[in-house]
Amino acid sequence: MSDLEWLTVPDFADRLGITATQVRELIREGAISSRRRGERNTVQIPAGFIVDTEDGPALIPTLAGTLTVLRDTGLSEDSVLEWLLTDEPELGMTPLDALRSGQRAHVRRLAQSLL
Repeated sequence: MSDLEWLTVPDFADRLGITATQVRELIREGAISSRRRGERNTVQIPAGFIVDTEDGPALIPTLAGTLTVLRDTGLSEDSVLEWLLTDEPELGMTPLDALRSGQRAHVRRLAQSLL
């Protein structure tokens, strides 16, 4: 996970074209996951949660539902991020990359198998 690009809340907001307050609300609602990291222990979010669409940058449409499935398995927030960002042999990529490429069903089946 160390070579992954992480964004602070203001940077994530800038990329999405929304306010930092809206990003914090997405975190509170569970639509995105974050962790504290870096020298200043700031809240950061994986940049990979954002995809380019015809209408501009947006969150991966299937991310919130996948996060719910993972949390329902009892994983902690740190474990949810670890699972999303670690190569999964069955997928041949990270679950986050699989979501970005449209493999929602396969990712969620794997997530449910964590129960």
